[in-house]
Amino acid sequence: MEPFLKSFQVLTDEEIRQMQAVGQYRVLKKDDFFIQEGQVCKKVGFVISGLFRSFYYNSAGEEITYCFTFSKDFVTAYSSFITQNVALESIQALTDVEVFVIAKEEIRKLEESSLNWMKFSKMMAEQEYITLEKRMFLLQKESAEHKYKDLLENYPDYLQLIPLNYLASYLGITQRHLSRIRKSFML
Repeated sequence: MEPFLKSFQVLTDEEIRQMQAVGQYRVLKKDDFFIQEGQVCKKVGFVISGLFRSFYYNSAGEEITYCFTFSKDFVTAYSSFITQNVALESIQALTDVEVFVIAKEEIRKLEESSLNWMKFSKMMAEQEYITLEKRMFLLQKESAEHKYKDLLENYPDYLQLIPLNYLASYLGITQRHLSRIRKSFML
């Protein structure tokens, strides 16, 4: 986690140590929830190892996987975290996950203690916005084949860990269509 934080070139070593002192390392087992729909999100996690999926239920009651969070990235129900309203999504571990968790109140204290933390929080918010925008464009503009290829190129190790029903949901296709796509990439 420390190399990731240092890569932003905003926080001092002391500020990083402060954050490590107020957070907690946790291990979630496969299928455990980071947060469930209907709860208020009061924490942010940094995924050290493992894989999360975020999902919601559409108006027909179908479960829709809309994103995956891989290691070396932050995880939270962002809207709920910001507004302190209930989350409309659930975040579930697809594998055993090691995560460093920081409570919202501790983040607020860090931000009050240093302008660098405000800068870092702003950078994280901007990064989250860009990620969501890219995801929206990918969903609306690209074919399922292109989206699968993107995962294959960027997260090949994880692709084997994602159950096919979640992967098909993420791509917005049926499992049968996913099988055809996977076959075409194996040729």
